[in-house]
Amino acid sequence: MKLLRTLFAAMTILLAGTAAQAALPSVKLKDLKGKTVDMAQLNNGGKPMIISFFASWCKPCKRELNAISDVYPDWVDETGVKLVAISVDKAQDASKVKSYVDSEGWEYEILVDPNSDFMRAMGIQQIPHLLIIDGNGKIVESRSGYTDGAEGHIIKKLREIQKGATTKKAPAKKK
Repeated sequence: MKLLRTLFAAMTILLAGTAAQAALPSVKLKDLKGKTVDMAQLNNGGKPMIISFFASWCKPCKRELNAISDVYPDWVDETGVKLVAISVDKAQDASKVKSYVDSEGWEYEILVDPNSDFMRAMGIQQIPHLLIIDGNGKIVESRSGYTDGAEGHIIKKLREIQKGATTKKAPAKKK
């Protein structure tokens, strides 16, 4: 019986530890300067993140990231969000990605997934694809495609996350 209780306690600890792990798998990508980034370690200090999968040849991807770029500084000021744009362009097109990003002046962190390893690990089938992640690393939204004006929905979701985070942190009122 004691062995059973010990095994049960060990399983409970193991399951609790698994549930607390990051929502992102440990896939290593590179930024545009060649620095390696482990996606499981990606965070924004308790603030929300957006991960956007794109390719330099994908017109809806570029429209989405350009539309967000127009409002991104305001989003950062309001919610502290960080956007990480992940190019799924093939390795031979990496120079196109850097020159395109530079020409657009995007203020995002740009990572390159030339073999689509991270995209596959996330179960994503098509681009553009956008993930919204709360400050605890939980994916709260995952959507494919882009329609003009969708950034209104994104900021609404970021505000909901922020409201939920401040509600949880608010101390109980004394009577």
